Amino acid sequence: MKKLFALLSVLVMASMLLTACGTPAPAATEAPAAEVPAAATEAPAAATEAPAAEQVTITIESWRNDDLSIWEDQIIPAFEAQNPNIKVVFAPSAPAEYNGVLNTKLEGGTAGDLITCRPFDASLSLFDKGYLASLTDLPGMENFGDVAKSAWITDDGKDVFCVPMASVIHGFFYNKDMFDKYGIAEPTTRDEFFAALKTLKDGGETAIVMGTADQWESATMGFQNIGPVYWKGEEGRKALIAGTGKYTDAAYVQTWTDLKEWAPYLPEGYQAVKYPDSQSLFTLGKGAIYPTGSWEISQFEKDATFNIGIFPPYVENAGDGCYISDHTDIAIGLNAGSAHPEEAKTFLTWVASDEFAKLYANALPGFFPLSNAQVTLDDPIANEFLSWRQTCESTIRDSYQILSRGEPNLENELWRVSAAVMNESLTPEQAAQEIQDGLDKWYKP
Repeated sequence: MKKLFALLSVLVMASMLLTACGTPAPAATEAPAAEVPAAATEAPAAATEAPAAEQVTITIESWRNDDLSIWEDQIIPAFEAQNPNIKVVFAPSAPAEYNGVLNTKLEGGTAGDLITCRPFDASLSLFDKGYLASLTDLPGMENFGDVAKSAWITDDGKDVFCVPMASVIHGFFYNKDMFDKYGIAEPTTRDEFFAALKTLKDGGETAIVMGTADQWESATMGFQNIGPVYWKGEEGRKALIAGTGKYTDAAYVQTWTDLKEWAPYLPEGYQAVKYPDSQSLFTLGKGAIYPTGSWEISQFEKDATFNIGIFPPYVENAGDGCYISDHTDIAIGLNAGSAHPEEAKTFLTWVASDEFAKLYANALPGFFPLSNAQVTLDDPIANEFLSWRQTCESTIRDSYQILSRGEPNLENELWRVSAAVMNESLTPEQAAQEIQDGLDKWYKP
């Protein structure tokens, strides 16, 4: 019996082993049958899928090196979030070097896809040479009025070649704590301004923070800041273009006279002080008054160790009308030689949008949008600058439209002579004569 039971057990075990070993065989033959149709149905779908868009990098040329972190941390990420296939690189040059560097790159075919545009003649020259593409039909250009586009349009009005971004307003920043220490109120007249300078100097302070090493500050932050009060803004600027006004007129000589009289109140060794140096001196509390404009707000608010105030350009006498340089300052255009024109146009269309206007105005307070977008400014100092439009007449820098198209270049010459006046190597009268003589060599109204 035991042998029979053992035999039966062996037979049962053998049967179980055969069954177990036989199970995978049907599964093996069925699995491919089940998978093949699935693969066959998925293959056509995969074949019709569009390939992932290749990421393209576009580069922006600019003179706004102060804004690098804002572009990298706020503006570019907002665009790239909506356009993941387009990478944007902001590649600024030093302000004083920008024109020369940009022209060299354009001539050599190495410039970026997008060109930050200075207003009027400098950018018009680039368009006339074929370096900037026409943007007249760019989607979004309808968001700008004629005044906004006037700095970046051909004389016949047929071609707009840059998307307007912002204007800036000139004026003076000052150290409120230092003013309070000496009991100085915001000066409104020329006499009050120079009285404040004397009080500060007598107290051992650097009254005006400015250097002349880079030259352009002397003209842009000095001459073009206070000058409109003397030449009556647009009245004087248009008279120069018409030929009824001359740089040898009393208004211009007086402007350079003021700059000459600023010199004793500048930092020691100011002839060697560069733009970044003067910015640092001011934010470190090493000086009282900084002649400049609204474009400094972001950096000064970030870096200043004291309470900041601003005041508009002083007038000659109490009760005189005030004038501010409310300058159409910055736009952005398409390099006609860009290897990625469609992606660059996508970026430019975004720049023309309400979204960009709101982002830019608050990311860079003091750059006031030129589009028709309704923008609320969060920054109190930016709002104070903007409020001057209600009480003062606005103008633009007088060298930018038409008058800087020839050689010697008026804008560059104003840099040179204004610095020379402040360095006391030219008299105001000599500066005026040199500028007018240079203009007469090529400009015939």
